Amino acid sequence: MAEKPSVLIIGGLGYIGRFLALHIHKNNLASDVRIVDKVLPQLAWLAPEFEEACAGSKFMQADASREQSLQRIFDRADGKQWDYVFNCGGETRYSQEDEVYKLRSLQLSLAVGKEAAKRGVKCFIELSTGMVYKPDSSPSKEQDKLKPWSKIAVFKLQAEEELAKIPGLNLVIVRLAHVYGPYAAQWVATALCMARVYQALGSEMKWLWTKNLCTNTVHIHDVTRSLWRVAEWYAAGKTKWDSAKMGPTPIFNVVDKGHTTQGTISDLIGDVFGIKTGFQGTIISNFAKIHLHDVVEDVNDELLGPWAGLLEDAGITKPGPLTPFMEAELLKDTDLSMDGSRLEELVGFNYEKPQINKELLQEVIESYKRMKWWP
Repeated sequence: MAEKPSVLIIGGLGYIGRFLALHIHKNNLASDVRIVDKVLPQLAWLAPEFEEACAGSKFMQADASREQSLQRIFDRADGKQWDYVFNCGGETRYSQEDEVYKLRSLQLSLAVGKEAAKRGVKCFIELSTGMVYKPDSSPSKEQDKLKPWSKIAVFKLQAEEELAKIPGLNLVIVRLAHVYGPYAAQWVATALCMARVYQALGSEMKWLWTKNLCTNTVHIHDVTRSLWRVAEWYAAGKTKWDSAKMGPTPIFNVVDKGHTTQGTISDLIGDVFGIKTGFQGTIISNFAKIHLHDVVEDVNDELLGPWAGLLEDAGITKPGPLTPFMEAELLKDTDLSMDGSRLEELVGFNYEKPQINKELLQEVIESYKRMKWWP
């Protein structure tokens, strides 16, 4: 029987990294795993089920964007090289200065990519975002027009392009929709926290723009499964990949089949919280197009005080990463609409959580309650 692959996960304590480590651990998929992160496990808000998969001898604290760390990160006791390297690292916060993304995302990707090429790693998987596509309500395929609409996406696209130029790098790029699931701290988390405040205030929760704005999603369970399947597919010879038609670098969209829109989320949240939800009229939405930062500031001012009150009433002193604070970048009138058929056709992947639903949202809230984050 062939030996199982050895795996290095950069940014292994981030949201996707920790779930990937857990997937590999639970299913006994690797002969050796190393989790690298600049944050210590004790400070990463890890739920108990991640302890064994992410901490102890598997964990190494290091900043992979620094060249002097690379030898320690990549060297193994037996002198062999890692088979699969997953780059789950990089800056995930919105609205940071360009320099932050350059250092923590672009520089990180290029540093680990060059090292992986130098050492002949069998497969290097770079995580990117569907926000690199030109916003369009019809789903974007991997070769469609690119026009990144968030700062994260601007620097992720630069990383994609620069990595593709590295000679000898066995590169795969995975572009993700909005990732949600237990312990999620972004996007869906913000909406849930906001809904909790509106529920407490007895107010209607109203979205900007329209119910048809695409906010495509994918569950973390399917993200980790797809990352592993893509690595196996690449290492086994890239079945059905046609470089002449598809380009030299395999790129895959990872997005569920639910065609999630703002309307989907609005209806689900109304159902979960028992609150009235709806959409602002065209006058307010048109005003917001011109004065988005002012509108976002007003919403944040309205919600942060009551949220703090809810936490205090529930005796929660450490709410983990949860906050109803809304980022202006995420509130743009831009569609995140992706076509994920290539992954299914070439890799034979199937989604086990094909669309977001009430039960899956409630599962997210239950995970917050277990961590004592939820008021």
